[in-house]
Amino acid sequence: MEIKNIDGVVIRTVEGANLRNADLRGADLRRADLHGTDLRGAGLYRADLRGANLWAADLTGASLVEADLTLADIQEACLVGANLSGVSLVEADLASADLSGAILWGADLAGAALFGSSLRDAYLQGTDLSGADLGNADLSGANLSEADLREAWLRVAKLRNTDLYMADLSKADLYGASLQEARLHRANFSEANLSGADLRCANLRKADFRGANLTGTEVIPEALSEQGALFDKYTVFGDERHG
Repeated sequence: MEIKNIDGVVIRTVEGANLRNADLRGADLRRADLHGTDLRGAGLYRADLRGANLWAADLTGASLVEADLTLADIQEACLVGANLSGVSLVEADLASADLSGAILWGADLAGAALFGSSLRDAYLQGTDLSGADLGNADLSGANLSEADLREAWLRVAKLRNTDLYMADLSKADLYGASLQEARLHRANFSEANLSGADLRCANLRKADFRGANLTGTEVIPEALSEQGALFDKYTVFGDERHG
């Protein structure tokens, strides 16, 4: 099977009629045109996929450990159960992609587009998602402990029962996000926008809400004090600031 780049030039030839379970470890697939390709179970350890077109590709169960997918187009792709530990997805487009149950430990998704994507039950501990667009994404049950979500866009995102222990969400936009039963222990929400967010039954113990906007959340200063959470005179509750 021939693999062509987005200009139609053959860049690699592999045995077999498809790429299912293919061994592509360390392969140079820069700007490869793999849209809609069956890559289920493929081995892509440390593969170079910078700028590749993987739109609607099926990467279910694939291994992409330490692969480079910077600026790749991965819209609507299926990465269910894929291993993306240590992968670079900087500014990659993963809009509407399915990463349910995927492993993204230590991955770099800074500035990535994940609007409307599914990351249900995904493992994202220590992942860099700073400045990422996660609007309307489903992160229910995901492990985001110690993740970097500074200035991330999480409007109307689903974070029910999500683990955000010690995650940094400073200056993030979580307008209308669902955080029911989420673990927010020691999470940093300083200067974040949480207006209209649903925080019912969330664990707010020792979380930092200094300078945060909590209008429409039903969270009151007394509730934060009871859980040892931090807030200051710049924290907004309803129409008032409290110190």
